[in-house]
Amino acid sequence: MARITVEDCLEKVDDRFSLVIAATKRTKQLMKGARPLSRRKGNMQVVTSLREIAEGKVKINKEQ
Repeated sequence: MARITVEDCLEKVDDRFSLVIAATKRTKQLMKGARPLSRRKGNMQVVTSLREIAEGKVKINKEQ
């Protein structure tokens, strides 16, 4: 997957609002030192978080 699109992520998330919330939370985790789940290196944290969501590596809790 060369580029991450909203459509890639929406296959794993119900709507755009949930995607923004999930990406924000995961980006904050990465900025605090969490280990990336995606093998690609050199990306900004927000790109990494979106890639992880698109790859299904991040579990999204719909209740929060």
